[in-house]
Amino acid sequence: MQEEIENKAVALNIKAAKLTTSVLKAALIKALAEMEKQRKNPKIHKGRQSVKHLVWQGAGVSNIEITDGNIKSFEKVARKYGIDFALKKDSSTQPPRYLVFFKSRDADALTAAFREYSGRVVKDTFREKPSIRRQLAKLQEVVKDMAKSISRNKHQEVDRS
Repeated sequence: MQEEIENKAVALNIKAAKLTTSVLKAALIKALAEMEKQRKNPKIHKGRQSVKHLVWQGAGVSNIEITDGNIKSFEKVARKYGIDFALKKDSSTQPPRYLVFFKSRDADALTAAFREYSGRVVKDTFREKPSIRRQLAKLQEVVKDMAKSISRNKHQEVDRS
């Protein structure tokens, strides 16, 4: 009886070992296939990315220096034009400079995007906002005129009666 139990235990261990080696083999084959797939079709980054990813894509890289700290509005315009770019802050100077790295083939699109971006910036800075004091002065005049017309109407009603 003891010998029979030992034989069954050994047989179970052998089956488990065969099962784990086959599972391990299948997992390794899948992992190697996935690694090969990623090597052949690497993930291509779009829009804002790191300088490393931009250089890694193989296209020539150029840069432009900007000094404006309002980068978010530029990002919206760059996304609109489909530009792959990377921003790098150079804080060694005062005020800090920003370098915009982009693919050389995107130079025309970047020129158009900067033209639109600078137009937005200029429009925002020169947009004349109405003065609150002027608005208050106008409203005070309107209220005075309304008060005068109400008092005139009351005097006319008193005179009629």
